[in-house]
Amino acid sequence: MNVLVFLVPVALALGISALFAFMWSLKRGQYEDSEGAAYRILSDEDLPK
Repeated sequence: MNVLVFLVPVALALGISALFAFMWSLKRGQYEDSEGAAYRILSDEDLPK
């Protein structure tokens, strides 16, 4: 039972930090262009001529 006094706050802190990191990435526009990479891989613009 004594270990729960340590594990519950650690789990809450990890969850809150993960939520903060997700919100930060949303604010920075990380998920704005979800289809760009799919089209970029099909492009031949970077091939040498």
